[in-house]
Order: sequence, then structure tokens, then C-alpha cells
Amino acid sequence: MIDDRVKTRTTVTPSKAGARNGLHGGSIPRLPRTAGIAAARNLRNLEIGSRKRALEIFRVEKCPARGGITISKGLAAAAFLCALPSPAFAMHISEGILPISWAVLWYAVALPFVAWGLRDLRRRSEETPWFKPLVGLVGAAVFLISCMPIPVPSAGTCSHPSGTGIAAILIGPGLTTVVASIALTLQALFLAHGGITTLGANIVSMGVAGAWVGWGVFTAARRLGLPWFAAAFLAGMFSDWATYATTSLELAAALHGDGSFTTMFSLILLAFVPTQLPLGILEGFLCAGVLKFIRNRRPELLRTVPAGGAA
Repeated sequence: MIDDRVKTRTTVTPSKAGARNGLHGGSIPRLPRTAGIAAARNLRNLEIGSRKRALEIFRVEKCPARGGITISKGLAAAAFLCALPSPAFAMHISEGILPISWAVLWYAVALPFVAWGLRDLRRRSEETPWFKPLVGLVGAAVFLISCMPIPVPSAGTCSHPSGTGIAAILIGPGLTTVVASIALTLQALFLAHGGITTLGANIVSMGVAGAWVGWGVFTAARRLGLPWFAAAFLAGMFSDWATYATTSLELAAALHGDGSFTTMFSLILLAFVPTQLPLGILEGFLCAGVLKFIRNRRPELLRTVPAGGAA
């Protein structure tokens, strides 16, 4: 004899299952967490023609009593995060930006300054045995300070402090070119900041222009009678601004094409203004603060400062 339960069993079609679960009209019921497995099985059995209906079936809450997040809300949040624009963290002049002729030119400009700095390091190390460790510490500081990117939305690149102002005050502009070239090389090789072909241009902008402008401003300010704090502030600020003015010049010279060099230079320079203007002021305070700290804690280190400016 056939069991009554078998007689009364009916075949459930996909459309009936969908209607039973409230998919056609009305609100979608909130199911307990244990209903996740059943929902997955129904999805395999149903013939659903659109992605929307598939998401409706999987709209199962994780334990409503605990205030869980629905899968549909999680998918919406993930889609929103994916749609957000990703900032470009390209620092310095990136690899491949400059034509090879301009890359070679900036290498030719940078190499004499690096060679002069190495010669200065050898001479001063013989006079002062502890000078090399100081140069190493300053080089580490330049490396870390120049690894702080601030996105520039209007240019698709990043601004960052350089640290060459305080370095030029402590060890001189020639050695600052050396430590900046080492920092830029390490960043290009291991951090994808800058590039090998553009290394010469980056050395000229950060290690040459930034260092010599910072040193020149500090020395001139001290000879004019300005306090050491104000002189250090001006050195850090103008060193930062000189770096990005030189970077804008390098980019404009290589990329203006048949257009106006002046127009290209102005556009690139203005693109850096929203971030680099306040960043230069902040680096001025950083430079003055570091010099104040050294002056209070280790004043003997300032004996090597050019022109005795911080004493």
C-alpha cells in the first residue's frame, strides 16, 4: 500500500518555488542564518534569467537578532569601494616619462655635482673622523622624509617633502647631492618611486636645485643678520619650492612638443601649487625644528655647518 504522504507529494516547479519564497511581488522575507544552505540549493535548481533575481534569492541576513549585514548590502559596499578612484602614488619623475635624449642630458648635468660631492666627502672625512656617520644619518633622514607622498589630483602624481634643505645646512650642498642621489636610487629600485632613466633629472631637481637653493638662502639670511630659526625656515621652504620648480621645468622642456614651453611650464607648476605651497611652508618649520633640536642637544654637530650659520 502506498503511503499517503507519497500520494499527496507534488512536484514543485521553479516558478512555484519563486512565488512561495515571495520573489514575485511584495517584500523579500528576512530569513534566519540557517536558511543560507536552502537558498543556495534553490539557486542551483531554479532557472533564473537575470542577475537581479539571483541577488534577490541570496538576500539572506546573517542572524538578524545580532544586527548582521545582508549579503546584498555587502555587495553594494564592495561595488562602491571598487568604484572609488585610486590615487596615483608616483613620486618624482616616473620611468619612461622623459625622452631618452632628455634623460641623457639630465644625467650629464647631475654627474659633475655627484662627483664633486664625493670628493668633498673624502676631504672632510679625513679632517673630521666622525663626519661620515653624520652623513649617513642625514642620508637616512632624506630618504625617509622624501618617502611621504601627498596626492596631486590635478596632476595625477604626488608631492612630497624633500629634506634637502636641512641636509644642505648640516653637511653642505655637495654632500646633499650625494645623499639625495643614493636615496633616489634606492627609491627607484625598491619602491617604484621615480625611475632609472629619469634618475638624472630627479637628482638635478631634488639633489642639486633643492640643495643649493636651500644652502644659498640659509647662508644669505645669516649674513643679513636673520636669526638662525628664521634662516632655517626660509632654507627649508625655498629648497622645497625650488625642487618642484625645477621638476616643472624638466617636464615642460621635454613634453611641450610643438606647443608653447611657457604655457606647459605654467600649467605643470600650477598643478603643484595646491599641495606644494603649504608643503613648502611645513618643510620650513620642519627644517627649523630639526635645527633647533640639534642646537639644544648636540651643538657640537653644528661645527661643520657652512658659514657657521647655526651657532
